[in-house]
Amino acid sequence: MTAYDIFNGDADGLCALHQLRLHEPRDAQLVTGTKRDNALVGRVRPAAGDRLTVLDLSLDENRDALHDALEAGASCLYFDHHFPGQPLSHPRLEAYIRCTPEVCTSLLVDEYLGGRYRAWAVVAAFGDNLLDPALDAARPLGLSASALDTLRALGACLNYNAYGESVEDLHFHPAELYRRLHRYQDPLGFALHDPAFETLRNGYAADLARAAEVTPQLETATHLLVVLPDERWSRRVSGPWANQLANRSPQRAHAVLAAKGRTFLVSVRAPLARPIGADALCRQFPTGGGRPAAAGITVLAEPDLARFASEFRRAFVP
Repeated sequence: MTAYDIFNGDADGLCALHQLRLHEPRDAQLVTGTKRDNALVGRVRPAAGDRLTVLDLSLDENRDALHDALEAGASCLYFDHHFPGQPLSHPRLEAYIRCTPEVCTSLLVDEYLGGRYRAWAVVAAFGDNLLDPALDAARPLGLSASALDTLRALGACLNYNAYGESVEDLHFHPAELYRRLHRYQDPLGFALHDPAFETLRNGYAADLARAAEVTPQLETATHLLVVLPDERWSRRVSGPWANQLANRSPQRAHAVLAAKGRTFLVSVRAPLARPIGADALCRQFPTGGGRPAAAGITVLAEPDLARFASEFRRAFVP
């Protein structure tokens, strides 16, 4: 019997898996990648009796591969908060999927575990820019303002590490970052003792400073669209910069594009005051998907740029 832990490489995927493995340690093959590497179930070929744990990956993008795994005799525990498409029912599938603006995968795992490792769910919620849900989840923990600030910074940095066209764009491979996290029961311990946090925090600050120097192509009271240059730092910071902009202007929709040759990596944020519509917009384009408040397009072809800008303006009307 082989176990596979298949997870998104961002803060939510990392923290969701960490909670589960603190609760139920298991030797498993780690299958992960950048934030946009969502069709990961198809990378494994499980056999009868194998166990899959899938975290923070859209069922819509993994349905066929998951169905094949289940039909081969594997079992699967599945947690996610992205657009699921048509539901999949199977006696060997245990799924907890909720696509609503106020939840992330780690908060679903937190519910499943009865809050046992709640601080890691708080980190993940901060990483997914779910600020109010993160604070709500943290309230029973009685953390100081300084500790909350550290968890918020850690979530942002873990999330930042996952953005990029490939793992070569990242500071750490997500599997390596997970192994480093997994040494600590307490996220504050990781932040204090593992030098990875300082590496990510410094890189994050430097990349945000570069992004802030780029003039938006569209900026109104209701919409902002900015195209970052064809650089690795642009692809690393596209999503985190979109989060920063969204937090500054909660009434406005934001789109951050990072150039890559004649294509673009796209991050969209619905207005925080009305956190719906981002996933519907991005699904109009090949390789697009996400959740209502935050979504993206992995490869937007240059000829589609004008149509994207038009649909972006149309999607978020006050």
